[in-house]
Amino acid sequence: MDLLISPGGMLGRAWMALLSAQGRPFEAVSRPEFDLTEDASFDRIAPGRYARVINCAAWTDVDGAEAQEAEATRVNGDAVGLLAQRCAEADSMLVHYSTDYVFNGNATAPYAVDAEHDPVNAYGRSKAKGETLIRASGARHLIVRTSWVYAPWGKNFVLTMRSLGRDRDALTVVNDQRGRPTSAQHLAQASAQLLEAGASGTLHVTDGGECTWFDLAEAVVETVNPSCKVEPCSSDAFPRPAKRPAYSVLDLGPTEALVGPMPQWRDNVAAVLAEVSAAATD
Repeated sequence: MDLLISPGGMLGRAWMALLSAQGRPFEAVSRPEFDLTEDASFDRIAPGRYARVINCAAWTDVDGAEAQEAEATRVNGDAVGLLAQRCAEADSMLVHYSTDYVFNGNATAPYAVDAEHDPVNAYGRSKAKGETLIRASGARHLIVRTSWVYAPWGKNFVLTMRSLGRDRDALTVVNDQRGRPTSAQHLAQASAQLLEAGASGTLHVTDGGECTWFDLAEAVVETVNPSCKVEPCSSDAFPRPAKRPAYSVLDLGPTEALVGPMPQWRDNVAAVLAEVSAAATD
């Protein structure tokens, strides 16, 4: 039996669909029934009850974390540490998701899984603390770092660009931040494959290839409305409370050695857009 925490988000929905398709028994819990910030919620994780605890819950408001770092750290750091301790006591495998934002963005080659933390914003610091506490807990764990997550559902960059691109004649998108987009459905599937391969520790999962936000927006708009012009700009044109790393490409080598090449981001984006269009015509 698996415990899936927070099945309503982009990744949680993808995991729920995957576990259902696999016919694997699981329980899905969300707030208020299960709240990472309420210690009593962890009483559910008893010895022998869950083989795996899949944590898709997180504080995800990157800009909001700048003004509420203590709360973001409580969710992404301290609570994750308590969850890991309970998993250690129950001998449950913890699957947890982290982020490219634990790095500073000054690299010129993909970040290795063992690269040192050096976050440049509050959100990154909160996620880095969660990673550190998991490793200190003694729990069996798989920390999956990922980046730029999108899905056919929820609020994400790909769906936003799809909507704006259909309605506008021109868009301006930053072209000085480089990373790897990640389909939530691919993220769940690759995570499951890693678990089946016996993986543990820290690994990276994203789509294959790399791009800027401008490149990603252009690919989306080309699909939904080729007449819409996408123009590049620098991050200075869209100031945000939280600094973003300029380069946050994650090294996929160890992951691909276990489960094979990651599908290219353009292919995954096209598949998500096709799914959205198909759902809209049903």
